Amino acid sequence: MSDFILPHAMPHALDGRDDITLLSLDCFDTLLWRDCHAPTDLFETFTETSKLQRCWAEHRARDASKIRRGRKEVAIEEIYGELLPNARKRERAQAVQVELDSEAAHCFAFQPTVRLMQEAKRRGIKTIIVSDTYLNAGQLRGLIAAAAGKDVADLIDQVFCSSVLGLSKSEGLFGEVLKRVDAKPAQILHIGDNPRADVEGVKPFGIQTLHLRQFGDATAQRLRLEAAAGSVIHPEVAGTIGTPQPHRATLAAVEPGLNDPAEAFGFAALGPVFTGFSRWLAAESAAIEAERGGRVHYLFMMRDGHLPMRLHEAIGNPAPAHAIEISRYTATAANLRTPEAVERFLQSEGSSDMPTISKQLLLSSTEIATLARETSGMTSGTAFLKAVRSPRWMKLINRKSRAFAQRLVEHVRAAVQPERGDTLMLVDLGYNGSAQNEVDTLLRDSLGVHVAGRYLLLREQNRTGLDKRGFIDACDYDGNALDAMCSNVAVVEQLATAAQGSVVDYAEDGTPIRRDSSIKARQSEVRERVQAGCLRFAAVEGAEILRADNGVTSEMWRRASTAALMRLMFLPIASELEVLGAFEHDVNLGTDQTVSLFDRDIAVRGLRQRGLFYMKGASRMYLPAELQGEGLSMKLALMTHRRFGLPLKNADFIDRSIALPVIVSDGQQATTGKVTATATHDGYFVAPIPVGDSRYTIGIQFGQLFEYVQLDSAVFLPVDRFMSDKQRPGLDEIEAFPALHGMEQVAPHLFRCDDGFSFMTVPPPELRDGRAMMLAVVFRPIAERQGAAASAPQPGSDAKPQSTLTGVAA
Repeated sequence: MSDFILPHAMPHALDGRDDITLLSLDCFDTLLWRDCHAPTDLFETFTETSKLQRCWAEHRARDASKIRRGRKEVAIEEIYGELLPNARKRERAQAVQVELDSEAAHCFAFQPTVRLMQEAKRRGIKTIIVSDTYLNAGQLRGLIAAAAGKDVADLIDQVFCSSVLGLSKSEGLFGEVLKRVDAKPAQILHIGDNPRADVEGVKPFGIQTLHLRQFGDATAQRLRLEAAAGSVIHPEVAGTIGTPQPHRATLAAVEPGLNDPAEAFGFAALGPVFTGFSRWLAAESAAIEAERGGRVHYLFMMRDGHLPMRLHEAIGNPAPAHAIEISRYTATAANLRTPEAVERFLQSEGSSDMPTISKQLLLSSTEIATLARETSGMTSGTAFLKAVRSPRWMKLINRKSRAFAQRLVEHVRAAVQPERGDTLMLVDLGYNGSAQNEVDTLLRDSLGVHVAGRYLLLREQNRTGLDKRGFIDACDYDGNALDAMCSNVAVVEQLATAAQGSVVDYAEDGTPIRRDSSIKARQSEVRERVQAGCLRFAAVEGAEILRADNGVTSEMWRRASTAALMRLMFLPIASELEVLGAFEHDVNLGTDQTVSLFDRDIAVRGLRQRGLFYMKGASRMYLPAELQGEGLSMKLALMTHRRFGLPLKNADFIDRSIALPVIVSDGQQATTGKVTATATHDGYFVAPIPVGDSRYTIGIQFGQLFEYVQLDSAVFLPVDRFMSDKQRPGLDEIEAFPALHGMEQVAPHLFRCDDGFSFMTVPPPELRDGRAMMLAVVFRPIAERQGAAASAPQPGSDAKPQSTLTGVAA
């Protein structure tokens, strides 16, 4: 038989074991599970004692016990004796009770384990609990009854605790247990979650054992990363449980049975987030009705509201769900009804993309062509703005917008049919509530209703004063935390959206008119499987939990959901990125424009050329995913930088440089000198060498410093582009064609320098627009040359052109 068991198989652990007469179970993480990531997270619920103080006290108590009694097992009373050395006995007893009450509030029985205990009782097999704990048998049994109910506690025949018997399981606790039970070792089955204690510490006594493997490796890693993300985004608050993870039991019981990676992704990564969001929406709806009266209508804003609407229906919310198609484009189009509104729009958008702005102003192709003729082909932003502000164009835009607004209102009326005084609750992912900003007044005045925006993630860019709230918003998180999450919200948008084009207009009866979807069919198929996994989580969440009290609070779900969302955004795991590998993001501005969510190839090049700051010029939407394979330290650096808004520049990341000897020649004179090559990433350096207005040939004397060197790329680009904080790899770059002198290519990118006089020359690029240019050479030292080299010769005509060097030219 197998020596481990998965959580969902626990009820069948006795099958095929007809020789068993006694079932032995570990307590914590086998029978009783906690709502948090680690046992010590529970200590954050104490209001007068910090988590660290409680941990330090336990360490001191165990060390003292080792000295006094030769063993490290202690009772909880001894721990509190160290924690409160000057307190009265009654005060210590009260503090102990506070911890026991906290345990009872945040522990629950794992249903598969309870089913196993019930099956044992049906077979006439006794059940004992054997636990490494500082509680005594009475305290532990009382905790089980308080957390899981008396019926569960009554299934237990005996309780054995290491604090009472003086030994842990790995130290031989079962030797004492065997003296106190009426069963032979071979007739006992012990199950626990700790392989060292519950298998290695028990099996030598001849007892049958099973290791309860709570989580697979990927799940365990994800939960650790969620705990890390939660620690970064949540300050420690006394009285609040640290790193709540109320979804642990659901993941343990169901996830191992999910064979589709996309469904598993949706179940584990999105399920907890959207389940928490759905529960919060229900609470918000009830609060609005209690405060304002009338009826609350759920208006799920398509397309991103598609998954929240499916969750709403999956959890059995009786309130009808209405799919409303109001995009940022249509909301803006409906709010250009006055010259002042058009002016606000023009000021916010500028004139950098005049054709797109013209479409947003509701101008037809013929009208845009006319406007282009009047503004010399829209080549001048000033002329364009002057034209659209003229009375003729302004009246046309206002008239079209008023008609558009009437069609939008009819779309809402046809779907919802609200009564006056009702509330339209706009449900969306967020993150600024831009559509609500545009249509709030229109819907309120046209339908006589109140409008309330409720969002998964809300970070308002200005204080609108509208009725807006977010499941994750400024009530609980600072601006940097919200901004960090909003920077990667595209990955959630693409997973939550509907497989349809964005609405661009409405028929007179309110029927939405959509543009064709620019997203690939395969992406829609994968997304559907991801959403199915999310729905499955909502359907089974809580089914494997048995507890005596009301359970997890909305605050715990919010903190857990936020940590899970932050983890997905900044610390994705490999299996998730395989699902998302080919995803694109459509920008939803009434155009067909899409961008890749992430691109590992561009990232590798950008990291080598610029280090982590290559991201500042990137147009892709899920940049943390590009760091997969670069190590956790890189991801943590990015997450903390964004979460705390650290005022760091590229120069702050450079802690190593190389003085690289070079020769600069204009064909008449040659000058030797050194340039500073700065470290970028993974041992690479970038050497920026000015070449003026394409006049200078550059010689790089690698042989003076290295016996072997790896050359990644050599490109020319304008100096101002290289110096920009938002440099984008590939933009304005010109391929360089190096020639080698005493350097032999021994492998792709790898070169051996014959001696200290080996060097590489790079002729200047063709003169283009007179801009000052720079040669950027990215290289990695492999083996340094021992000793200093003599001065190297100047570039000469004996150089062998290497325009086909493998991997050198960008």
